[in-house]
Amino acid sequence: MKKLGLIGGIGPESTLLYYQKFVYAAHRQGGHTFFPNLTIESLNVFDIFRLCGNKDYDGLVTYLMKGIDNLIAAGAEVIALTGNTPHIVFDELQEQSSVPLVSIVEATRDEAKRQNLSKVGLLGTRFTMEADFFKDALKARGIGVVTPSASEIDFIAAKISDELERGVVKAETRTAFLDIVHRMKDEQKIEAVVLGCTELPLLFKDADLPVERLDTMEIHVNALLAAVR
Repeated sequence: MKKLGLIGGIGPESTLLYYQKFVYAAHRQGGHTFFPNLTIESLNVFDIFRLCGNKDYDGLVTYLMKGIDNLIAAGAEVIALTGNTPHIVFDELQEQSSVPLVSIVEATRDEAKRQNLSKVGLLGTRFTMEADFFKDALKARGIGVVTPSASEIDFIAAKISDELERGVVKAETRTAFLDIVHRMKDEQKIEAVVLGCTELPLLFKDADLPVERLDTMEIHVNALLAAVR
């Protein structure tokens, strides 16, 4: 199995889940006495948000490439970003990296296509919902993408930044997010919702969603397992 490198801390809570899900899935594949060797380079999600907010994408590439280069120096043969938002510069990172990167966006796009979905709702950070990098990937496969209203985007972005990125999960926040998904299903006719922030599974764990969910973290972990075999 190739050595995996993860750019973590974007945010910390989802990094814990990435580690747990990947390690134990690899253990199940590798046998009773096997656990995979991997390295995590933990960065600061709020630096990511600041750079994206300033539209300093060159600075974002530089910041992420320092982490990627550290992983390569540690022997990583396959690398992944544990957050959706930094995929806004994925192509630039892949161009500069000497080892392959596995895209959460491409993995989710392929899964949506596999499920024959025609229209999905996209939830995530403000940058993921407002930018085109995720939408364009899905639309290129003939999948329509809708996002919440402007006021809902404000609400979702604030809750991700102020609560979920800090490991805070509130029942009232879950209820409000579910109301948004219900509205998108009823008014915009979505067939599934893309959990386009890797902290969202914390909020929606055991939640009864009215449509199918595309858990980008779960999808990404499965793609990583395939990439390191």
